[in-house]
Amino acid sequence: MAQHKLRWNNEAREAYLDGEYLSPKHSQKVYNHSPDGLNVGYCGSGPAQLALAICLELMGKDEALKIYQEFKRNFIAGLPQDKDFEKEFEIEGRG
Repeated sequence: MAQHKLRWNNEAREAYLDGEYLSPKHSQKVYNHSPDGLNVGYCGSGPAQLALAICLELMGKDEALKIYQEFKRNFIAGLPQDKDFEKEFEIEGRG
């Protein structure tokens, strides 16, 4: 399982996955939880969009759709609100 790094810019509400900007646009085409974009720190629509965006980037669509809600609950919802951060994580699909 590979280590990944999520960096969050709170003022801009932008996420960077392994140093690359993570746009919500691709994930919104798959499932538009949040027209307003990405967010962190709770179990709502913005964190669901972020979880889906990360999972789509790291695995195939079918696998991402199976696990992104669990990933949101287990990782994204627990991230700090109202501040910038950088956090390492691992993610594994269900196979």
